[in-house]
Amino acid sequence: MHNKNKKFEFRKIRVRTKVYGTPDRPRLSVCRTSKHMYTQLVDDTKGMTLASASTLNADTKKGGNIDAAKKIGKQIAEKAKSINIQKIVFDRGGRVYHGRVKAVAEGAREGGLQF
Repeated sequence: MHNKNKKFEFRKIRVRTKVYGTPDRPRLSVCRTSKHMYTQLVDDTKGMTLASASTLNADTKKGGNIDAAKKIGKQIAEKAKSINIQKIVFDRGGRVYHGRVKAVAEGAREGGLQF
């Protein structure tokens, strides 16, 4: 395995040991690829996904940019409100809180989620 991938895996594990989703405060998990963004609200006590949103389902032309990430953040916030969730725990998935990951968080905050 490359050194860059090893560092990413260690960061991911370090973040996941501290971030845990409950039914009252589920974990907002963010996955970033080169072309798309994926988000999930996860209840770790039951091991269930409560809601999800991605750029695959959204009406965006390109899924790998900041505007699309912000739309996904707003979309997951709307889904969370529909199932009566106001507070979440943000899981950046080992990625740096910058760029598209930050845009998802800002979109979720604009949508009304607290974290």
